[in-house]
Amino acid sequence: MAATTAFKTVAPSSAAAAAVRGNRRRRAARSAAVTCALAVAVFALFVVTMMVGSFRLGAWEVIASVLHLRDDPSVDFVVRGLRLPTAASAVTVGLALGASGTIFQQLLRNPLASPDFVGITSGASLAAVSGIVLLQASGLVVSGLALGGAIVASLAMYLLAWRDGVTGYRFILIGIGVAVFFEGLVGYVLSRAQLYEARQAMHWLTGSVGQASSDELRLLAGALIVLLPVAVLLQRPLRALELGDDAARALGTRTELSRAGLLAVAVVLVALAVAVAGPIAFVALVAGPIANRLLGPATGGVVAAALTGAALLLTADLVAVHLMPTPLPTGVVTGAVGAPYLLWLLATTNRQGAGG
Repeated sequence: MAATTAFKTVAPSSAAAAAVRGNRRRRAARSAAVTCALAVAVFALFVVTMMVGSFRLGAWEVIASVLHLRDDPSVDFVVRGLRLPTAASAVTVGLALGASGTIFQQLLRNPLASPDFVGITSGASLAAVSGIVLLQASGLVVSGLALGGAIVASLAMYLLAWRDGVTGYRFILIGIGVAVFFEGLVGYVLSRAQLYEARQAMHWLTGSVGQASSDELRLLAGALIVLLPVAVLLQRPLRALELGDDAARALGTRTELSRAGLLAVAVVLVALAVAVAGPIAFVALVAGPIANRLLGPATGGVVAAALTGAALLLTADLVAVHLMPTPLPTGVVTGAVGAPYLLWLLATTNRQGAGG
């Protein structure tokens, strides 16, 4: 009798464990499939970006030139000299914005918590524009200034939002205030500039993937090689922090140390992306939610969000340069597409009570 009762107790628990393992396998399989599909899409868009233009090329010509598989001076000049820097810039900036955006959104548990809106981008923009206008800086100096501005902005918001911990809603509200303050300072700096410098700074502020120097691009690529694996390693504490500080501590997560590390990764990525392409709007905001829709139950993947950001930016650049009557900066297209999404997000977030 006792053996029968024990069997009845163990059987349901074994079935539940098997169900959990099965669910975990399905989530891992879907995550891997979606991530691979996004990587293929980004590669295809990367090649297409270098195929189209006034001098059209085939896919194999582009791939052979990029990989140095054959020598054709005219094709090499078009691909490596003219189009590869723009395509590489779109991929790296999109990866950085996508990863940074989803880290902020998960860390602050709010879909509106994008670096575009919480002052990080504005801090980087203020420092970079000040360097361009007041110091006539360019290249790596602008990257360093943007990184410094983003770090100062994030530290200011973290300290202002601190009250026995940091809550997402308070951080976002303070971030919006800091962003408005920095944007006012950007306007003041522009008002003190000469006409040529003001035009140069305004073009940079619009955001475009074709304006980076090779030094800035290499710096961002190096940062991605180092920081994206770090972000993947920190994904487990990120998921714990998404449940709240108390739950994260109960799961053994060192909350403040993990939060500081994740914020540092996200801030550096977005600052270097801004230095390369200017403050391109909405990519960081929409990449994470789109990736989550694709991932389904395996939601929250940093790599998937980064690849989604790259695909979005490559698509926006193709539209801005090749489908418009006049070529436009990439930021114009992302702004035009992202603004309606923001309005929809504001409406649905308030309706669901997820705004804080």
